[in-house]
Amino acid sequence: MTIRGVAHRGDPVRFPENTLSAFEAAVNHSYSHLELDVQLSRDGVPVICHDLSVDRTTDGSGRIKDLTLAELKKLRIGQEELPTLEEALTLLKDRIIVNIELKQLGRYYPGLEEASLEVVRKLGMEEQVFFTSFDHYSVLRMRELHSEVGLGWINHGASPAFFPLMKERNLRYLAVGYRYLTPEFIRECEQNEIQLIAWTVDDEEHMRMISRYPSLLVCTNELSRWAEVSGHPVP
Repeated sequence: MTIRGVAHRGDPVRFPENTLSAFEAAVNHSYSHLELDVQLSRDGVPVICHDLSVDRTTDGSGRIKDLTLAELKKLRIGQEELPTLEEALTLLKDRIIVNIELKQLGRYYPGLEEASLEVVRKLGMEEQVFFTSFDHYSVLRMRELHSEVGLGWINHGASPAFFPLMKERNLRYLAVGYRYLTPEFIRECEQNEIQLIAWTVDDEEHMRMISRYPSLLVCTNELSRWAEVSGHPVP
């Protein structure tokens, strides 16, 4: 039984976030979607990490944009390496839908969109992934690169101002902080054929509240908890 939900950075409760083991665990939990974060190494390779630096998640230090792939691969996240986007997608191909969050800040990573799309194209996964970002201009740049790949925006709040431009640029996903969601906004997304993602929902009370809206995709760190609340407990 597939669990309809977005595994946030894999299964970060049981494994280090944004690692191959965390991604494998999300697949084994039978989740429908998985979210990961992509940035660029100094030599232009898309790598998976949430923070702009490696200080919190690895045994090293420094900004990702200042480190080459070879330098990043020497670091350890527990017993694992920091994965590249290609390594992650190779593991996940034909197994789960992947939400690739572009960790762009203006032009902080020149070429991030092109490099990430190149990996997706190389693996033939255009139908299995979609790109999102807090940087809405990054998403619009991606649309210029590919007319059909799935795209969406991430935002803290909800606003009806999203819908006209999303329709014009064929953006089909919208991730909004769950505290801002209302029944009216959820209905508007349904009417506009936008897949609404509620992020990041970890406590049971809010999970139960959100579970009343089957059109929503719930993004969570607590994979087992959401499985129980949604009626698909993990064996």
